[in-house]
Amino acid sequence: MTELSGQSSFDSHNPPERELLDDCVHCGFCLPTCPTYQLWGEEMDSPRGRIYLMDLAERGEIGLDGSFTQHIDACLGCMACVTACPSGVQYDRLLEATRPQIERNVERRTPDRLFRNAIFALFPYRRRLRAAAVLGLAYQKSGVPKLLERVLPPRLRAAQALLPPVRLRDAFASLPRRVRPKGPVRRRVAMLSGCVQDVFFHEVNAATQRVLAAEGCEVLTPRQQGCCGALGLHAGREEHAVDRAKRTIATFEKLPVDTIVVNVAGCGSSMKEYAHLLADDPEWADRAREFSAKVRDVSELLAELEPRAPRQRMEARVAYHDACHLGHAQGVREQPRAVLRTIPGLEVVDLPEAELCCGSAGIYNLVQPEPAAELGERKAGNVRAVAPDLLVTANPGCLLQIRRYLDDVPMMHPVQLLDRAINGTEG
Repeated sequence: MTELSGQSSFDSHNPPERELLDDCVHCGFCLPTCPTYQLWGEEMDSPRGRIYLMDLAERGEIGLDGSFTQHIDACLGCMACVTACPSGVQYDRLLEATRPQIERNVERRTPDRLFRNAIFALFPYRRRLRAAAVLGLAYQKSGVPKLLERVLPPRLRAAQALLPPVRLRDAFASLPRRVRPKGPVRRRVAMLSGCVQDVFFHEVNAATQRVLAAEGCEVLTPRQQGCCGALGLHAGREEHAVDRAKRTIATFEKLPVDTIVVNVAGCGSSMKEYAHLLADDPEWADRAREFSAKVRDVSELLAELEPRAPRQRMEARVAYHDACHLGHAQGVREQPRAVLRTIPGLEVVDLPEAELCCGSAGIYNLVQPEPAAELGERKAGNVRAVAPDLLVTANPGCLLQIRRYLDDVPMMHPVQLLDRAINGTEG
């Protein structure tokens, strides 16, 4: 790690704020909830340790290269420490300020840089994802994955294992632009269909439209929408995140709706942060604030509405996994459980170590496959411990990550289960 003195190692564009760094009293309440500290017991891979590194860099006592980047890269950004902290330390703000500094000022090794660039050249683009879905289906049916499973490098092996089951019918399907309820309109909403969600989890979007309509919502789903910028924001690619945020705001702000509904935890978390992301842009700051104020996770909206549609009885034991960017980042914990409990006969159970991330964390399970695998195995063991008939979670990345290590328990998004209870669908 480069040793410096005096001048901050961060550049002048939105560095971590001194006031936020000083909030940490290094009490250690964050340690039991931090995934990497639980794995390795290394102080610099704990939230307070990373804040200490940020503090040193802000004072100019260390540089951003070498082990500084290594320890920040190892963080999942799950924000469990934010939930646990009794002092209200805003580690989320500190991390979101630090990662762009690394992306701007640290030269990554060529293989690392190329791999990360490839991720962002594919995932935010629906047309490219659809082309990848065609190739992925052929690849899955070829038998090649089993042959390459042991010889691929860890990152490519993780990418192969996380490839979702491809259904071309869903990958190329279009959602209705407007879905009207059968009865009186209780709420007018717009829905984010997303990028990865739209191509590989299209059935979740379709189920969301049906459930909202059944509960009296008129649902608008603009065709000309795309990536919300969540992956870029969480990975420190600020320019990407800002561009996608502005496009998303421009798409949705002209719609005459009360609420903007999101069914992906990571996307919802980022969209609620647009006001912070664009706070220094005089043209967009107010627009971002108004937009973020309308954003709700689908479970938040459904919990606000008194159930109107009858539910079929389901005798099942369902384990609910808290997606980190829903539970920790958005503070949405009870609403999904309350919505699931409107289904008669359903038993909703929590998982041991529920605060620990499953290892998905945006692109983390691709760029940090080894610790992600350890966390995935640990989460799968905790799911098996409660012996559920079904696992539900509100983030596609979590579904893919946990499915890799848990192939003996069916999984779905909570809204799919609600759709099955209301509409009798099997999606």
